[in-house]
Amino acid sequence: MNVPAAGLPARVRIHEVGARDGLQNEKGAVPTAVKAEFIHRLAAAGLTTIEATSFVHPKWVPQLADAEELFPQLADVDAHLPVLVPNERGLDRALALGATRIAVFGSATETFASRNLNRTVAESLAMFEPVVARAKEGRAHVRGYLSMCFGDPWEGAVPVHQVVSVAKALLDLGCDELSLGDTIGVATPGHVQALLAALNEAGVTTDRIGVHFHDTYGQALSNTLAALQHGVTTVDASAGGLGGCPYAKSATGNLATEDLVWMLDGLGIETGVDLAALTATSVWMAEQLGRPSPSRTVRALSHKE
Repeated sequence: MNVPAAGLPARVRIHEVGARDGLQNEKGAVPTAVKAEFIHRLAAAGLTTIEATSFVHPKWVPQLADAEELFPQLADVDAHLPVLVPNERGLDRALALGATRIAVFGSATETFASRNLNRTVAESLAMFEPVVARAKEGRAHVRGYLSMCFGDPWEGAVPVHQVVSVAKALLDLGCDELSLGDTIGVATPGHVQALLAALNEAGVTTDRIGVHFHDTYGQALSNTLAALQHGVTTVDASAGGLGGCPYAKSATGNLATEDLVWMLDGLGIETGVDLAALTATSVWMAEQLGRPSPSRTVRALSHKE
């Protein structure tokens, strides 16, 4: 049943990360043709923002080594196709192929910055500065990912003020939007709202914030609802619940896009996504990967069929 609740946005933009964040953790190589088909199917299901790939060195993420081969195969996709770039070399590769949406990936904690980027937080921001500046000069939209916003497997709980400081630094570089990542899935609703309120108090408006929750402790949907109640209208999700984080072993799958759409549909919140088509896409992708989807909604709907 469609039963709206008070105080929620009328529409949510889903930032689909399955093709990049979802697949980057796969041990077996996923053929480029399968990735391209996956993205085409996601767009056909109504997703308007689909993160396509990452222009990172193959040594670090072998699964995405085919970025130059994949991206040209997506020219006919009717959706925004952001790509992740780690540095200026990655930016050069992305811009050469006509990418118009760029993302950089930072950390709120020093340990994760060291393990993921081999730099301190300050050094990583310095690395991003020319990337963001050059992307903006080329009229590209820039998203700043901020990981470990709620907890870090090595450092523990992350102080809210620390997250706000790095978030503001990313936006000060020129990022158009910010995605707050609960990389190991430890956030709870009160923590989510406290961080959003602190960002607002520091001058970061809610319309520039997206949320990216992992479901390690089964809190992704409740945390998303808390963010929606605060006014957030951009939510990251991964078709079929694919993904985790290769640099944080305790990170389990992302919030499944189907689970998110089921909740939003029930609340009367528009997404433009056809849940049946999306579910069929995730069932198809699960077959390509040789295992069932972890999404509860995919399992429920495909079982009914």
